[in-house]
Amino acid sequence: MRNRLVALVGLLAMSAVMSETAFSQTATTQFNVQITINAECQINSANDLNFGASGMLDTAVAATTAIAVQCTSGTTYDVGLNEGTGAGATVATRVMTGPGAETVTYSLYTDPAHTDVWGNTTGTDTVTGTGTGSEQIYTVYGQVPAQPTPTPGTYSDVITVTVTY
Repeated sequence: MRNRLVALVGLLAMSAVMSETAFSQTATTQFNVQITINAECQINSANDLNFGASGMLDTAVAATTAIAVQCTSGTTYDVGLNEGTGAGATVATRVMTGPGAETVTYSLYTDPAHTDVWGNTTGTDTVTGTGTGSEQIYTVYGQVPAQPTPTPGTYSDVITVTVTY
């Protein structure tokens, strides 16, 4: 009898363990993960253009600067430069203003030969590109043409860079 009792207790213990295991179940499901990347461009930098110091403006004075643009890969874009803030300025003839409202004219170009004016009309006089996801650098070629020299002083203008994408 004692053996039967031990066997019965053993069976009950195993039954409890098995029933615990039998009731242990799992359920699974899945969920999606996503991100939508939109076409985007940003201007990382637009450095000042400084023609330096000059006496007489009897010969052309040239200088360069750089604009850094970064766009998502495959995004087409145009980089435009407005006419600036000088009174009467156009993209072909921009105007720096100095003492007594005197002016110095200059132009901005897309090429080192100073033949292609850099303007702000998309598809006409802007610089086009396609984004790589990395920063892309564009050189701005500036030139002050020979002209009557105004009063000594500092002459300046402000240009707005626009990226259209």
